[in-house]
Amino acid sequence: MVLAAADPASFSTLVRILAGGGVAIAPGDTMYGLISLAPQAESRLRRAKGRGEDKPFLQLIADASWIARISDLPMPSGLARFWPGPLTLVFPAREGGTAALRVPASHFLHDLLLALDQPLYSTSVNRAGSPPLRTVDEMRREFEGDVDVIYDAGDQAAGGASTLLDITRRPFSVLRQGAVHLRPEDLE
Repeated sequence: MVLAAADPASFSTLVRILAGGGVAIAPGDTMYGLISLAPQAESRLRRAKGRGEDKPFLQLIADASWIARISDLPMPSGLARFWPGPLTLVFPAREGGTAALRVPASHFLHDLLLALDQPLYSTSVNRAGSPPLRTVDEMRREFEGDVDVIYDAGDQAAGGASTLLDITRRPFSVLRQGAVHLRPEDLE
């Protein structure tokens, strides 16, 4: 199903589908993403993406206060200025392992997170190992049978991935250079 973002009823339909464990394609800060509720719809998202269990998904959260739902480590004060925005931080997860968290700058995603009151898994719109798809038509052709809904807000200009920073130990470590360029003092 394709929902036109211009239709006022589309947002509530998207919320209902995601709340029911659905997988969607929706616009993000830098590109469209495959999204689903964390952790309920993880297996469905993995099937759609074609990603194995060894690579986790990042989680979108509404604001820094949501970190406490997932990790005991607080937001480092020196990095707070990058949120909301395309900086993904890897925190130690309370349940073991790690969790990559990002507060999106997109008002649409922020409103979606507040409506769901739950983090969303997010990943680029592509099959594992392939480049991200850029147009809604490409996404529809490739994923229409594998996702429940495509939220069509028009094609987005090509954007880069978020910067991925591991803050589980000092000094912090850049795992992927992306849209946010960090200075050496940001890593201490």
